[in-house]
Amino acid sequence: MSFTNRRVRIRNLTPEVDCGRWPAKRSRSELVECEADVFADSHDLVRAVLHWRTEDQRHWTEVPMTHLEQDRWHASFRPAALGLHTFRVLGWIDRAATWQRDLRTKLEADVAGEVDLLRGVELVDDALVDCHEPDQAGLRALRDRLADTHAPLAERGEAALTDASTGLLARNDPRVAVTTSEARAIRVDRDKARFSAWYELFPRSTAPEPGAHGTFDDVIARLPYVAGMGFDVLYLPPIHPIGTTHRKGPNNRAGAGPHDPGSPWAIGSTEGGHTAIHPRLGDRDGFRRLLDACAEHGLELALDIAFQCSPDHPWVREHPEWFRRRPDGGIQYAENPPKKYQDIYPLDFETRDPEGLWQALRGVFEHWIAEGVRIFRVDNPHTKSFAFWEWCVAELAREHPDMILLSEAFTRPIVMYELARLGFTQSYTYFAWRHRKDEFEAYYRELFQTEVVEYFRANSWPNTPDILTGYLQDGGRPAFEQRLVLAATLTANYGVYGPVYELMHHRARPGVEEYLDNEKYEIHHWDLDPPPPLYDLISRVNRIRRDHPALQQDRNFEVHHIANDELLAFSKASHDLDDVVLVVVNLDTSSRQAGVTRLDLARLGLADDAGTEFEVHDLLDDARYLWRGPENYVELDPRTAPAHIFHVRPRQPHVSPAGGGG
Repeated sequence: MSFTNRRVRIRNLTPEVDCGRWPAKRSRSELVECEADVFADSHDLVRAVLHWRTEDQRHWTEVPMTHLEQDRWHASFRPAALGLHTFRVLGWIDRAATWQRDLRTKLEADVAGEVDLLRGVELVDDALVDCHEPDQAGLRALRDRLADTHAPLAERGEAALTDASTGLLARNDPRVAVTTSEARAIRVDRDKARFSAWYELFPRSTAPEPGAHGTFDDVIARLPYVAGMGFDVLYLPPIHPIGTTHRKGPNNRAGAGPHDPGSPWAIGSTEGGHTAIHPRLGDRDGFRRLLDACAEHGLELALDIAFQCSPDHPWVREHPEWFRRRPDGGIQYAENPPKKYQDIYPLDFETRDPEGLWQALRGVFEHWIAEGVRIFRVDNPHTKSFAFWEWCVAELAREHPDMILLSEAFTRPIVMYELARLGFTQSYTYFAWRHRKDEFEAYYRELFQTEVVEYFRANSWPNTPDILTGYLQDGGRPAFEQRLVLAATLTANYGVYGPVYELMHHRARPGVEEYLDNEKYEIHHWDLDPPPPLYDLISRVNRIRRDHPALQQDRNFEVHHIANDELLAFSKASHDLDDVVLVVVNLDTSSRQAGVTRLDLARLGLADDAGTEFEVHDLLDDARYLWRGPENYVELDPRTAPAHIFHVRPRQPHVSPAGGGG
């Protein structure tokens, strides 16, 4: 251990992930709140500042830290640039503040002496060595005042304790024996990483006439419909050529007919692989027209990245070493027992050519980034090497800090969290399989009120082409409405697979949570005129999300007690509590449910008092109610309204009195 005169210790910096191993995540418009324990031996006072900078900056920006309680200090900054940022905390003994505290105590006890003022003279001399020029005159005047032995000691001492003197000494603190913490990293993404609404559709199912294969131009014609519901990300399953060897027929049946289109996830044919476009969808010019049209409609195009190959993919012929061989010499196809996917070959990340494989996969991203795509939904990343993702995501993020990667990893929590730590921007969740009140409360407290919130951005989907839960199969319209409201309000990022969702399709293959006549294996024709049953509700919910900053983040989340296990109540609030939304949902899809709330009023930005009156405005049906205190009656009938989305405000004039929502 080296000898040192530094006495301050700095511990427990936040935000941090795994003691600084990974960067915490924020978006460009988010305030980064930093805290640390800064303390020293003895009774001397300490002082702390926060330093932060971007990855390519040489000089630090300094922010004074504020003492909270005990030894905890706080400061914040709002980054403007994308990419990696670094912060650290500096702490030192505040000799001037310590002297002022002790001098005040002695003056009040009438035991101060000349030696106490001489100590102040020494501190002012130290401050004058390298002081700010405008402060020179003030410091010299303070020094002369302290050294004037002809003046009463008490008056000289009081002069050292004024706000002006305190400011002079603080601004010109020589900062002796400064302790500097280890640096911590923040990954700053664009705002859409924090707040987005995704809509998934199969482009081949967008043709205006039944039986035809859709094209990019047909997708362009569908954009007003998608944008009209308020979505801002249009996600397409793989758009590449589809293999013919072992092509699957309807409902994943082995052996396709001559007109069966196959699964888009069986990527690759003689027409190309992951950088090629299925010729029946269109060409490069058609794809670029789609990108431009999306932008015109306020949408951003997201593509699927599925690192797997059909038996006909060019890589199978050109790089057989990238695939695992079975003992019989054949290539191992994908399996998820009892399911078998003979039309898909997984890549072997234990290949003897890892560099070649890794560079090729990164090249897929680079190809589509060069085409103008910046959002990717990554299929089954948990079945690929962690080491590969750590390298690939870091390389891509360095060159393209505006990129967004959604991890589709329905697997064990530790694996989902690891993928988020090493760089995936957003992540699918277990939302589809959470149904009971206690499940929701426990799960979203874990996501939003533990260290998980620092690196795992949840994206809730009630359905996907692979997921049609029993809840949606059996719950009827109330289930679809309820799940839509929950997905869109619990998390700032959410998505639906449509148009089956707004059409409320719920027919499943017997015994499985998967759509019957799944669009993964067939071309469908959707009748969207007139608009489907849930079109208006989806549009309204997305409009509510856009209008309310409280729903555009996941940090200020609070569960509220309500005396009924079938009613779930939670709130979300903007950072400054200027916008507060309280959501109450009936989890019972068949029966009317009622209960009495016990709200945490402080978390709603209200005075914590039984007499506090406030307005709750239901943004779904525009009804307004006057509530008083934490306990209020709520009643919801799933046949008419499965949920309230309340905007909470202090009492306003001219509010019609009512007993509660219902």
